[in-house]
Amino acid sequence: MSRARGIPRGRRGGFTLVELLIALSLIALINLLLFSGLRLGSRAWDTVETQADRHGELRIARGFVDRALRQARAIAMPYQDRQWWGLSGDTQWIEFVAPLSDRVGTGGLYLLRLTLEEQRDQRSLVLTHWLLHPDVLAGRVELRIPAWEALVADSTGVLADRDVDQDAAAGVFGRTVLLDDVDEWGIAYFGGRDGQAESDWFDDWLDQPMLPQRVRIRLTRPGEAWPDILIPLPDGASW
Repeated sequence: MSRARGIPRGRRGGFTLVELLIALSLIALINLLLFSGLRLGSRAWDTVETQADRHGELRIARGFVDRALRQARAIAMPYQDRQWWGLSGDTQWIEFVAPLSDRVGTGGLYLLRLTLEEQRDQRSLVLTHWLLHPDVLAGRVELRIPAWEALVADSTGVLADRDVDQDAAAGVFGRTVLLDDVDEWGIAYFGGRDGQAESDWFDDWLDQPMLPQRVRIRLTRPGEAWPDILIPLPDGASW
């Protein structure tokens, strides 16, 4: 009967050992390929998420600088034996008066200072803020608030004895890192300076009784090419 149906006598069903080994090898190869594909996809996803996070951090920092400077206020106040005009800076630091969100500190106008500082073996953009109030600007040792000192040419603006991520007295003074791992940071000022009728770009804006018309900010990270931020100030108003 077996011969009539064409089935060999020695093989009535199932697989040989060789066929089973070949099948197991193919299954193992397919599993290896699938696992490698999943690992590659997971790494690619992690890379995309990391880059997105870095771009997001840079975008947030640039957005804050843009919004803050657009709200710069024309304010003058006496300082030592002279008058301090409410915006001054050079290529590496800038300080000005602007409102600050209630989520950061007490509501009201603040004196904001932006500087580039060495933090954890990398350059970081640091925001330091004082509430625009005589008692706060004069400093309060018991509240760990340092006295504000107006920056001049060749200043760094760095508070060397102060840590970042610091808030004092419900936020009337504080320091925070806006952006880590900064590659390029630079500032330029456009306006009519020192009584000049024509406006031009300058590397500093010191002791000028008027706001510049525009401020140009360069802020990038390694491997991330972003255009400069061109920020118009409120009408270039004088105090």
